[in-house]
Amino acid sequence: MGVVHVVKPGMLTTIQDAGRWGFQSRGVPVAGPMDPYSHRVANALAGNTTDAATLEVTLLGPELEFDDERIVAIAGARFDLSIDGSAASMFEPFRTRPGSRLTFGRRVDGARAYVAISGGIATPSVLGSRATHLISAMGGVDGRALRAGDALPLGRHDARVKPQGPHVVRGSGPAPGDASAPVRVRVLPGPQVEYFAADALVRLQSAPYIVSGKSDRMGFRLEGAVLPHARGADITSDATPLGVLQVPASGLPILLMADRQTTGGYPKIATVITADLAVAGQLGPGDALRFEVCSPREAMAALIRQERTLMALERRA
Repeated sequence: MGVVHVVKPGMLTTIQDAGRWGFQSRGVPVAGPMDPYSHRVANALAGNTTDAATLEVTLLGPELEFDDERIVAIAGARFDLSIDGSAASMFEPFRTRPGSRLTFGRRVDGARAYVAISGGIATPSVLGSRATHLISAMGGVDGRALRAGDALPLGRHDARVKPQGPHVVRGSGPAPGDASAPVRVRVLPGPQVEYFAADALVRLQSAPYIVSGKSDRMGFRLEGAVLPHARGADITSDATPLGVLQVPASGLPILLMADRQTTGGYPKIATVITADLAVAGQLGPGDALRFEVCSPREAMAALIRQERTLMALERRA
């Protein structure tokens, strides 16, 4: 069994798989990737199954050393990359050899990249998942971000498999662009839109929101238009879906993300559509976003387009 050594950990690098689903009724958070689309893309390019554990890199990337031959693929936020001192490409699998070093350089756009290694990260599974949940210190390596000196076990893989050429997959995922321009994030109203003033959805779409520096994997605190309540800011606690916008008494929405709590007692005005979770997952402090209410038909069409892209890539891999 191979090992990848953490020479430098980066700002916040964690082990993530598809998430710890099935235990929310018992108060266990899901965790998993902030950008599920890029996580799946990286795994497909590396020849892994969709549930293999990857490394989620945030804002500042790590330096990694491999002790055997592996296929590596990186998707999501764009970074300058090098393998053994030579430039490497995003969205293009490459092979390591014993002693190879992968180094992350300048970040070009986006906030999070996913490093998939053939065989996957093979740390112990907790409740059926290797995903790191930082708040409860569950999964990954002792439930924490990686540190220099960590040695991560890798799963078995077929060393005879050859990496394929470059793949163009960005069209249905987070798209690069003007870093200062707000990105569009589509939402469906609810589940408690009736708890807000009649014009609240109009206000939500009226101007950009900025991701606050007080944001993390649990949720993004947003700065922008205040959303007035019509029936108070408290409800009986209920489930908190990924991508839901809950609004506390301040009227400023909080976009709940991968490490969110399982229930919440604030009304929720809207929920990000599944196809746009990849866009939301690439946001970092200071980034701007615009919400756009869409119809269920539009949300389903966007998801079908995205799934077709992913399924075609996974079949090819």
